[in-house]
Amino acid sequence: MEFRIGDRSVGGDSLVFIVAELSANHNQDYDTAAATIAAAKRAGADAIKLQTYTPDTMTIDSDQDDFRIKQGTIWDGKTLYQLYQDSFMPWEWQGTLKTVAEESGLMFLSTPYDCTAVDYLETLEVSAYKVASFEITDIPLIQHIASKLKPVMISTGIATLCDIELAVNACRKMGNYDIALLKCTSTYPSLLEEVNLKAIPYLETAFNTVTGLSDHTRGDVAAIASVALGAKIIEKHFTLDRALGGPDALFSLNPKEFKRMVKSIRAVEKALGDAKCCLTEKTQKSRELSRSLYVVRDIKKGELFSSDNVRSIRPGFGLPPKYAEEILGKKTRESLKKGTALRWTHMDNL
Repeated sequence: MEFRIGDRSVGGDSLVFIVAELSANHNQDYDTAAATIAAAKRAGADAIKLQTYTPDTMTIDSDQDDFRIKQGTIWDGKTLYQLYQDSFMPWEWQGTLKTVAEESGLMFLSTPYDCTAVDYLETLEVSAYKVASFEITDIPLIQHIASKLKPVMISTGIATLCDIELAVNACRKMGNYDIALLKCTSTYPSLLEEVNLKAIPYLETAFNTVTGLSDHTRGDVAAIASVALGAKIIEKHFTLDRALGGPDALFSLNPKEFKRMVKSIRAVEKALGDAKCCLTEKTQKSRELSRSLYVVRDIKKGELFSSDNVRSIRPGFGLPPKYAEEILGKKTRESLKKGTALRWTHMDNL
């Protein structure tokens, strides 16, 4: 499975597509947002992702119990409206920030949370869309996103298999097959024992999509490990400095940490290679140090080969050790010196 985001191929044999999630780490300051984007490029990200919503497109301003966060998160006690009021990025910034991103060499992506956000992002000509975990059950929204016929990345943090199937089918119903499923754990921060990275290859097989990881853990272990399990997209929250605070700071990487993660991911990609068990030129050369059959004591012409005068030793220029039993008891055709690599031509009675 493979598709393109802008001029980048994603999936297949392509390099992992690494997305720096700006999220709320702009702290509602334009200069901080712009500086974070520039820092993400220096840290090795391929794309920057924003979130496009307002408090009123997410929820209503209500203090009723239903609207108060009590999920065991770092945001408990706030109402949903308060959280989004403190976190949203003004839409009027996003066109300019897209220019900042693209001039720095980053792709610009966003997560729309309602249809008006999708329509706004279309005016910015974004390259791809992200569906957040908590919107995976909003099939009309997913259909509207998919109808734009741009790649759709879907986080699965709160989804059942049935939810995922409905979301994937909603995209395909609109004629959009450029889908990536991102394994996600919607706890903030996520514990490593909750991440379940083994679901990544399962999702790829079950739904025939590109797969990846949207990571909310602290640190980079899960993101790096996911690459070995087939993740082709990594999304990780990014901040200039956790000391700046903000709703997502606790599980965000700073520039130094993000750069280290990118370096590790690229190293894992090199180590993965391919599924062939072929020898490289260097390992073929190393076979010279493997074991083979050698004369270990001077042998006279006509003498019998035995376990006393022939042994399996290093290096590997003689006959393979698998022929040892076949050789024992045969006569030598000529006298052989200790250290001679055994050949079939040394046998007199083959």
